[in-house]
Amino acid sequence: MRPIRLPDPEPEPPGGATPEIFAAGGGTAVVRRAVVIGNGCAGAESQCLGLLRALGLADRLTLYRAIRPTGGINRWLHFLPISFHKLLDQFLKRVFSDTRFATLIQGNKFVQYPVRNCQSFGLSSVLEADTQKIVTMVHDTFEKEGPALVVACGRDTISYASSIRCLAPDNVFVIQIQHPRFHLDRFDLVVTPRHDYYALTAKGQQEIPRLLRRWITPQEPPGPNVVLTTGALHQADSAALRFAAADWHAELAPLPKPLVVVNIGGPTRNCKYDVDLAKQLVSSLHNVLKTCGSVRISFSRRTPQKVSDLILKEFRAHPKVHIWDGEDPNPHLGHLAWADAFIITADSISMLSEACSTGKPVYVIGAEHCRWKFSDFHNRLRERRAVRPFTGLEDMSDSWSYPPLNDAADVAARVREALAQRGWRLG
Repeated sequence: MRPIRLPDPEPEPPGGATPEIFAAGGGTAVVRRAVVIGNGCAGAESQCLGLLRALGLADRLTLYRAIRPTGGINRWLHFLPISFHKLLDQFLKRVFSDTRFATLIQGNKFVQYPVRNCQSFGLSSVLEADTQKIVTMVHDTFEKEGPALVVACGRDTISYASSIRCLAPDNVFVIQIQHPRFHLDRFDLVVTPRHDYYALTAKGQQEIPRLLRRWITPQEPPGPNVVLTTGALHQADSAALRFAAADWHAELAPLPKPLVVVNIGGPTRNCKYDVDLAKQLVSSLHNVLKTCGSVRISFSRRTPQKVSDLILKEFRAHPKVHIWDGEDPNPHLGHLAWADAFIITADSISMLSEACSTGKPVYVIGAEHCRWKFSDFHNRLRERRAVRPFTGLEDMSDSWSYPPLNDAADVAARVREALAQRGWRLG
């Protein structure tokens, strides 16, 4: 995708003139900028950026990141709220910095909170999230820049987003992506998949012990500020795929058809499997290769080594099969644009959401290993006729379609409605 470029500063309005943000619409405030609060997870931050693309604000954003301490015992402290984790880390460093326990507390060296550049988003830098600094920024620039749309995703971002709305309610519109579990009224909108409400279904109540339900998202049906999606938001919209189709034309267009893309993730807490699933995938792929023109295989960061080794051993030398080596450039968007069909492991909601947004055939392997809300997600995809199980008996040249998932556009429409109710609009 093309890099995001930050806009040039707006010129100061002439003295005494009505600020530009209120010039149109008889006093209607115009939202022309966004603040993204990420957690360092590419999947979570991509959801924020996907929504901003749908809203037309992807080139007018500032990216902040909620960063936890690293090194030493910090790897075991991620269950703590991020603010308390940081305070505890600072305390431990002060107490043990000159003792023989320093390595245990700090790791091999004194570790500060790293802020890495995020070149994949086209930004020159990423700022560490600081509630007070963000609040001061949006307040001090409100007259000139107008209100800010704040979009956050992930557990570690919840406290930042809710505090910003509490401290600057007249300057921001706050959207929390992924269910925050508690206090939904602390956000202007909450965007969450329908399967997060699985605990309220009859089957969910059978599977989840009563004592645990209060800890399972959610505790009550969605309110008016909750927007439900089928899958995960993402950046693979039609414009991104058009650019990717052009960028990857020389490499992917000449390949024999049908082009089948295989995306392999890795086991998760709610979708557990082992190398036996890889063996099943290998066997089924061998069965369908005769109906494939070409096959492109990609692994994710979560793919276990023993799984990737097995796939490489079986298909590295096959003339129809190309396995991405993990080096840049990443062909993922090119695959979405040029594939005729997809085969995807059931563990990745993001990969499935992206593939199902194309309207092309999507085959899933391993759905039987998923449980409770992951299973509910797969049931919803099957009800939409967006996916079919991959059995190895398919003719991969068969073409079928369905109404593509369009979650980002649907959420964007709800955001515009909510802004209009406040008397704001996007500009």
